[in-house]
Amino acid sequence: MPEHKNIMVQGTCSSAGKSLLTAALCRIFKEDGYRVAPFKSQNMSLNSFITDEGLEMGRAQVVQAEACGIRPEACMNPVLLKPTSDHKAQVIVEGKVLDNKDAATYHKFKPQIKEVILKNYQQLASSFDVVVLEGAGSPAEINLRENDVVNMGMAEMADAPVILVADIDRGGVFASVVGTIFLLTEEERKRVKGVVINKFRGDVKLLEPGITMLEDIIKIPVLGVIPMLDVRIEDEDSVTEKMQNRQMAQAIDIAVIRLPHISNFTDFDVFNLFPDVNVRFVTSPDELGTPDMLIIPGSKNTIDDLHFLKSTRFDAAISELHQQGKIIVGICGGFQMLGKSVHDPYHIESELEKLDGLGLLDVSTTMEKEKTTTQITCKIVSDNGLLKGLSGEEISGYEIHMGVTTPASPIDNFVDVTGRSIALAHENVIGTYIHGFFDNTRFTGALLNNIREAKGMSLQQQFQDYKDFKESQYQKLAVEVRKSLDMEAVYKILNRCI
Repeated sequence: MPEHKNIMVQGTCSSAGKSLLTAALCRIFKEDGYRVAPFKSQNMSLNSFITDEGLEMGRAQVVQAEACGIRPEACMNPVLLKPTSDHKAQVIVEGKVLDNKDAATYHKFKPQIKEVILKNYQQLASSFDVVVLEGAGSPAEINLRENDVVNMGMAEMADAPVILVADIDRGGVFASVVGTIFLLTEEERKRVKGVVINKFRGDVKLLEPGITMLEDIIKIPVLGVIPMLDVRIEDEDSVTEKMQNRQMAQAIDIAVIRLPHISNFTDFDVFNLFPDVNVRFVTSPDELGTPDMLIIPGSKNTIDDLHFLKSTRFDAAISELHQQGKIIVGICGGFQMLGKSVHDPYHIESELEKLDGLGLLDVSTTMEKEKTTTQITCKIVSDNGLLKGLSGEEISGYEIHMGVTTPASPIDNFVDVTGRSIALAHENVIGTYIHGFFDNTRFTGALLNNIREAKGMSLQQQFQDYKDFKESQYQKLAVEVRKSLDMEAVYKILNRCI
C-alpha cells in the first residue's frame, strides 16, 4: 500500500459531475482532518487561472484547491489543453505554453508527457495525506486507450482506486454504467470500487430496484445517489447549463456575448450574489435587447471572434447600446475588440496582419509571441462617471493574454503599484485585462448601485465578500454529499480495505 492515500473520480461521460464530486470529496477529507490536494493530469478547457508563480492551470483544480483550503499550484494540473480551433489546441505543460498541436500529433506526444505527469503527481503525493484525482470524459473511449494519461492510464500510474460517477439527469444511466464497465479491460474493472449516481430528481426509493439489479450485473456497489444540488460553485462541466438563458423577472439585466472561443466564463459567477441581477448569455443580436450592461468576455482567438461580431452584426448592436448610454465592458479579448484595431504581425491568431476593432476605446492592440501570465492588483484613481464613489478601491485578479494594448493618450483611472494602466474607463465603456474583475463585491456592488440609481431602484448598502460566499458553498456541498454517499464505504476504498 502506498504511503499516501488516493482515490480517483472518473465519469461515464463528460458533464457527469466529476469536478464537483472531486471538490466535495476534497472538502470532506479536509473537514475530517486530512491534508488533501486535487490532481487532474490533463484538462481541456478555455477556463484557466494564473498561480502566484505566474503559471497557468485549469480553474476546476483551482476550485478543488479552494475546497481543500490550500493555494492552487500548477502541479495539480500539469497539462492544460486550450482549443484554438476544431483541430488544434495550445498545449500548456507545467504552467507554460509548450506548443500548438493537432489531436494526432498530441496523441503521439503522450508517451513523452507521462514522465512529467508522474513527477507532478509524486510531488503532490509526497506533500499531502490524500490526493483526489479526477479523470476526463469517459474511461471507455477505447480508441484512446493506448497512451491514456488521464483516466485508467493515470489510475494505473498512481495505483489509485476509482469511483465511477454517472449522470442520471440525461437519461440512460444504467446503460451508461454497464456499458462503461463492459468496455474496460479486466484489470481496469478491478480498479472500479464503487459507482455514484449523480443529479437525481425525485424519490430515491423508486430507483432502489434498479440499483439492486445494476449491482447484480456489474458486481460493484453503488455508493450513493446524489440529488441535483443547489450549490453555486464554479464547475467547468456545467458550462452548457450555465449559458442557457433563464427567464427571470430581475431588475438589472446583464448580457454576455457567447463568443465562439469564449474563455474564462467564470468571470461572471460573482453576480450570483446579487438577487436583483440576471446574467444571460446571448449568441445573436436578436437575443440582445437593451441590457443595462453588455459584457464582451475573454476569447482564445480575438481576431476570429471579432470577425464573428462583425459578420453577425453584433458590432452595430453594440454601437447602438453605446449610443444609448448602456454600460459596455470588455474583458481581456473583449477589451482588445473594443479598441480601434488589432494587429497580428507574427500571425499568432490569423493570416491577417490587421483588423479594425469596434472603436469604442481609443486603444490599439498588437499580438506578441510571448503570453502574459501574472496575478495583478490595481487601484481605482478616478471618481467620475461609471467609477463614481470608487476612488481608492482595489481590484485583484490575473492576466492571461498574448497582446499588448496601448492607449492613444495616457488614461490612468486604473493603475497597478508600478503606475501601469491595467484597465480603463471612458464614458460608459470599461476595458480590462483582469480576469476576476468583478470578484471585489464592493466594486461590483457600487457599480450596480450606479445602475440602480439611474433606474430609480433602491440601493444596496452591504455586499457579501465573494470568498466568504464561496466558502459557504463548499461547506454546503460537503454536507449534501455526506448525506448522499456511504462515506464509510468511501473511506474503506481510500484505505484499501476492500
